[in-house]
Amino acid sequence: MTKKIGLRLVYTLIGIFLTLLSYSAYSIWSFGNKVQIVNTDVAVVLGAAAWGDEPSPVLRERINHSIWLYENNYVDKIIFTGGKGKEDKYAESEVAREYAIINNVHSEDILIETKSKITEENLKYAYEIARENNFNTFTIVSDPLHMKRAILIAKNTGMEAYSSPTQSSVYKTLSSKIPFFLRELFYYIGYIVSLPFR
Repeated sequence: MTKKIGLRLVYTLIGIFLTLLSYSAYSIWSFGNKVQIVNTDVAVVLGAAAWGDEPSPVLRERINHSIWLYENNYVDKIIFTGGKGKEDKYAESEVAREYAIINNVHSEDILIETKSKITEENLKYAYEIARENNFNTFTIVSDPLHMKRAILIAKNTGMEAYSSPTQSSVYKTLSSKIPFFLRELFYYIGYIVSLPFR
């Protein structure tokens, strides 16, 4: 009897995990298509790699999308996020700022944080800047498959956040999407599981 109970418990736990896995996978994939084009106080652009003093293709498309929001008056300000690695001369956010200025965003409309390494820190430090500047509503900019986790973290940080995934992501083919998707699935489930301990 004890062995049967033990097996049932194992099967139940496996079932719960598979259900969570399936739901999370569907949720991440479908949420990437959710675009909330609304007027907010500021766009928060999540960090991605910079190559020297140039944005990587991923970061460039995120910046371009925030510029589009700015030029079309959906946001008045932009916060670029992302720190730098040990070997880097510039922080991701510094590279993003220079790119945006070259592309006609006024320097006074750009704020940056240079400490973050991961998504949670991107949003944490951006929110600290936002509170100092009395920003209350946020448009979060990243790649589509990143948005589900980003919005969840943003809301748990205290932000009134809206999803605006870049429409020109470099992750276009299945061969490029699947690795990014699997990584996001891993991090999303990890974040969900860790929530009760935060």
